[in-house]
Amino acid sequence: MGEQRLQKVLAAAGVDSRRKCEELILNGVVRVNRKVVDKLPAFVDPAKDVITVDGRKIQAAQKVYYLLNKPRGVVCTNRDPQGRKKAIDIIPSAERIFCVGRLDIDTTGIIILTNDSDLANRLTHPKFGLSKTYVVRVKGQIAGEAAGKLKKGIWLAEGKTGRASVKILKRNYKESLIEITIRQGLNRQIRRMLARVGLPVKSLNRTRIGRLNTRGLGVGKFRTLTKAEVAYLKKATIG
Repeated sequence: MGEQRLQKVLAAAGVDSRRKCEELILNGVVRVNRKVVDKLPAFVDPAKDVITVDGRKIQAAQKVYYLLNKPRGVVCTNRDPQGRKKAIDIIPSAERIFCVGRLDIDTTGIIILTNDSDLANRLTHPKFGLSKTYVVRVKGQIAGEAAGKLKKGIWLAEGKTGRASVKILKRNYKESLIEITIRQGLNRQIRRMLARVGLPVKSLNRTRIGRLNTRGLGVGKFRTLTKAEVAYLKKATIG
């Protein structure tokens, strides 16, 4: 097998995303053959070296893929100093899974969890831009001008957002219900876009990731992705 980067081996074993695994190494919780490794780059041979994280031996894991309809109040991280409920706590997987991307604690809807770090990295890479659809309830009545701005892109700190698909599902003087589809994944992007056009978010629910949707999946429920769905995600992120 030969030597590989330590963070890649950890991520492939389902410890966490590759970036988070780099943080674990730098924090000094990773040992190789009983010796602490806290500097990068670091290389290991997974066929020969004994690797532990927080004292737990790391072994090659079978790839698993889940779709979760995340409830409100749940965080999408494997480590939370505040002790809040985590998405990984909902799924009783024998493998060390992690969330692909993030939904903030107040946002509900579908999110993929897996231990396949390579696919996770591709799914979150801006190059591929898999579409994500949200249904948003906002305070106030959305006007055509605001919808037009959202469609063309909104200037945020990172620059101008890409074009979005916007459908007004319902509106009155008190609130509006909007469906928005984007291909980016900036931090709290939907909330920030709507704030820029004067529409505070009351609730935010992600209903689709590409072809995957919440149909038949109640809030707080999860299921295993089918082989066809996994193949679709891999095909959508090739190139």
